[in-house]
Amino acid sequence: MPPEKERAPRNRTITLTREEQAEYRKRLLRLDRPIALAEVIDRTIHQDCLQIIDFLPKQSVDLLFIDPPYNLNKTFNTHRFKKTDLETYREWLDACLAKLTDLLKPTSAIYICSDWQSSPAVFAAVQHRFQVQNRITWEREKGRGASKNWKNASEDIWFCTVSDKFTFNLAAVKLKRKVIAPYTVEGQPKDWEVTAEGNYRLTHPSNLWTDLTVPFWSMPENTDHPTQKPEKLMAKIILASSNPGEVVFDPFLGSGTTSVVARKLGRNYFGVEIDETYACLAEKRLHLAETQPAIQGYAAGVFWERNTLNKQVRTQASHPRY
Repeated sequence: MPPEKERAPRNRTITLTREEQAEYRKRLLRLDRPIALAEVIDRTIHQDCLQIIDFLPKQSVDLLFIDPPYNLNKTFNTHRFKKTDLETYREWLDACLAKLTDLLKPTSAIYICSDWQSSPAVFAAVQHRFQVQNRITWEREKGRGASKNWKNASEDIWFCTVSDKFTFNLAAVKLKRKVIAPYTVEGQPKDWEVTAEGNYRLTHPSNLWTDLTVPFWSMPENTDHPTQKPEKLMAKIILASSNPGEVVFDPFLGSGTTSVVARKLGRNYFGVEIDETYACLAEKRLHLAETQPAIQGYAAGVFWERNTLNKQVRTQASHPRY
């Protein structure tokens, strides 16, 4: 375990003491044989996913979320991923997908994350294996600028399905936006509503997501994981492509965002993480979720544009448990 960092008083980053890590380590699961779904449900597996996929229950997963290491030189605590040529990266990802496919049901959905450089390799790996439904692009408002190039401020998520029979809960993922040009018919709002906080419209979700905030030090979901996805991003995917009580699986769990949001939204889950510290952070976040069920930017059953969630809604219970 690395030495503890000195942090500012208002820093809300979730961390682990040595005592906490020792305690949460006891909750981690390790597999040495094929296992039934009941034995793995709502658990964090601390192993290399490629080494234990064959032990996981077949046709058990309704929603597969994959956030693999991008094709970059990147250090994840004690593990390092080295950049390769794009074809080698495609072959590595294809080998992962070949093993993961057996876990899926005929009605399963698959979401796979990438940056702009690895996105073509992801498409090449999935196009012959699944039905590609869409490519989502989401804005990362953080990141360094470049003096001789455009700032990298977006990532892709490939939305795929096993077949043409799949779940997509449109009403669950509409976005509440401020009305810029209110249109009326005979003096009455058309497709928008007047509230004390302003005029708002529920809009259909698109494949361009600009309402997300990458976790940072003042957010209660933040950890030291270098590529942590926002809980709001996961909430969109889980609500759209699974139903209450169904199973969500993440083979590159990181600090646990997928499992945490699945729990908050009434889904079952399991995940695999190779790094012990991140796996223990996932367990701590799952424990915190029992008393802290809110998801930033999601309230009263709808998603809100960034920085528009009004104070009245923000103080309500952000979502019912299903």
